Amino acid sequence: MSAHRCGTIGIVGRANTGKSSLMNALIGEKLSIVSHRPQTTRHLVTGIFTRDDCQYVFVDAPGRPAEPKSALHRALQRRATEAAREADVALFVVEALRFGTQDRAVLERVPAGRKTLAAVNKIDRLKGRTELIPFLDRLSKLREFDAIVPVSARTGENLSELLQVLREALPEAPALFPPDQLTDRDERFFAAELLREKLFREMGRELPYRCEVVIDSFREEGALRRIEATVLVERESQKPIVIGARGERLKRMASGARRDMERLFGGKVYLGVWVKVRRAWTDDQRILRALGYG
Repeated sequence: MSAHRCGTIGIVGRANTGKSSLMNALIGEKLSIVSHRPQTTRHLVTGIFTRDDCQYVFVDAPGRPAEPKSALHRALQRRATEAAREADVALFVVEALRFGTQDRAVLERVPAGRKTLAAVNKIDRLKGRTELIPFLDRLSKLREFDAIVPVSARTGENLSELLQVLREALPEAPALFPPDQLTDRDERFFAAELLREKLFREMGRELPYRCEVVIDSFREEGALRRIEATVLVERESQKPIVIGARGERLKRMASGARRDMERLFGGKVYLGVWVKVRRAWTDDQRILRALGYG
């Protein structure tokens, strides 16, 4: 019988390569929020997948910002490499047929000597697979990867193969967490993340990066979770944009987040949401520390 393996896997890559979708697909649960906007992920999110012979502890990191323009962006840039620096294995996610300066910058920040695997994501979007072979060959010359696996987080193609090569790269060790534990984050954290996901999906290109969600209170009243949340914006002119005409946009986002919370928490949720102005919060170190970006 083979020895039990367990270790941390830092998922890194430039923004929008599908890192969060890949982690969600690998563990079979939506833990990292997903949108088409770059830098949707702001925190290190741990996802735990347990089998009889292995426990995978994935750490989903923010995509590395191309141009850090604020204190928030600089904090995200630090976190973008923190996962790979401290993990047992680095999982570098790159989009099929796309490798540019941002991808190279992320790869260069993975410490030399760290076990590193590459997941070439979004192969389901390719019209044919003939171009994939020379792309994989070029990728293999950039670093001595332990393995390169073409995958699709959307369809699940080759995910079992990726799990197998990850297992072989992890150290022999007992499990770090109970077999039924999926994450080290609490429900309060996921409540904020699920509402922020709706902001990223609903709003325009720039405004979501100027928004943040704060959970003001989280109480369990029998089978009901009563949650009060605030959406922070930087300027008064942004507040009506988030709220929308007659409050319809905010209501739509809150309703969607509440339904996701009920699915994740397995029970009824009351969600109250307000919008408040905190001027230049993305450059306010005091606020950033309070939000966990310090």
